Amino acid sequence: MTVRIGMIGPGGMGQAHIDRIHTVIAGGRVVAVSDVDEVRAKEVASRIGGTAYADSASLIAADEVDAVMICSYGPAHEVDVLAAIAAGKPVFCEKPLTPTADAALRIMEAEEAGGRRLVTVGFMRRFDRSYRQMKELLDSGELGETLMVHCAHRNPTVPEHYTWDMAINDTAIHEIDTLRWLLGEEFVSARVDKPKKTSLRFEHLQDPLVLVLETESGVRVDDEIFVNCQFGYDIRCEAVAEKGTVSLGDQNAIVVRDGAGVRNSIARDHNDRFWGAFVTEVQEWVDAVAVGEHTGSTSWDGYAAACVCDAGVRALTDDGVVKVEMIAKPDFYA
Repeated sequence: MTVRIGMIGPGGMGQAHIDRIHTVIAGGRVVAVSDVDEVRAKEVASRIGGTAYADSASLIAADEVDAVMICSYGPAHEVDVLAAIAAGKPVFCEKPLTPTADAALRIMEAEEAGGRRLVTVGFMRRFDRSYRQMKELLDSGELGETLMVHCAHRNPTVPEHYTWDMAINDTAIHEIDTLRWLLGEEFVSARVDKPKKTSLRFEHLQDPLVLVLETESGVRVDDEIFVNCQFGYDIRCEAVAEKGTVSLGDQNAIVVRDGAGVRNSIARDHNDRFWGAFVTEVQEWVDAVAVGEHTGSTSWDGYAAACVCDAGVRALTDDGVVKVEMIAKPDFYA
C-alpha cells in the first residue's frame, strides 16, 4: 500500500519532507498540497505531479488523501489538526503541536472523543541514533540514577522576525521534549538565567540564555540557548549519573588531522545535523499509517512540551522559579 499524503505548508521544512518521502522513504507519496501562498502550492504540486488545493480544509477532506502532514506556521496548526481528527485521518504535525497548552488540550480532547490516536508530533530527536543509544544506556541502569543533564542548542544566526519568546517555544522546545523522553518523567519547574548578551544579536533578544528545568524526581537540566553563535549548528547533551556520564558524540563521521591541526566540519542547520533522524521519523510514521497504527510523539507530548514552554516564557520575564502547570496524564495516552 502506498500512503497518499496531503502536505499543508510546503515551505522549507515541508519541502525537505517531500524530498525525503520521494527519494529515500518507502511506502508514501505526497499527492496533494495547500499553502497560504497559492503560487507556491501550484508550483510544488506541478513539480511532484500532485494536486494544489485552495485551502487546507479542502485538502484534508479530499478522498485522494489518506494522511495529512502539517508543516505550516505554528499558530495555524490547531484548526488543521482538529479537522484531520474529525476526518479520521492520521496527521503528522511539525512542532510545536500548538503554541499554547490550552490549544493542545483541545486537540487531546478531540482525539480522545474519537477513540483513536491519530496525531504524531514532529519531535525528530527521539529518532536520532545517538539519542536513542543514550536512552538505552540510561534505561539499563548501568550508570545508576541520572542526576543532571547539560544541554546546548546553538544556531549560527536567526532572522529578525525571530521573537524574544521563540528561544523557548521554538528552540528550547526540542530539548524539552527530548529530555522528557530521555528521562521518562515530566518537568515541574522552570527558571531562566540571563548571561551577558552577545553584541551579534537583534536588540529585542536575550541571547544567550540558560533554561534551567527540574523533573519530578529532582533531576536538574540546564539548556544553553545561543541562537547567534555564528560558527554553526551545535547540539550538545551530557547526562551525569551516579556511576558515570554519557554524552552525544561529535556530529561527523570523519576527523581530519594535518599540519593545520585536528578538525571536523560543523553542521549548518537542523536538516544537516538530524537528516538521519528525520528519515527514520517519517519512515516509521508512513509504516504505521499503512497498517493503521500510531508511532512517535503523541498529542500528550505536544501538550506537555507546551506546558513547559509556557512556564519557560513566563520565566523570561519573571524572576525566580516558575511552576509548570499541567493536567494529569489521561489513561488514553498511557
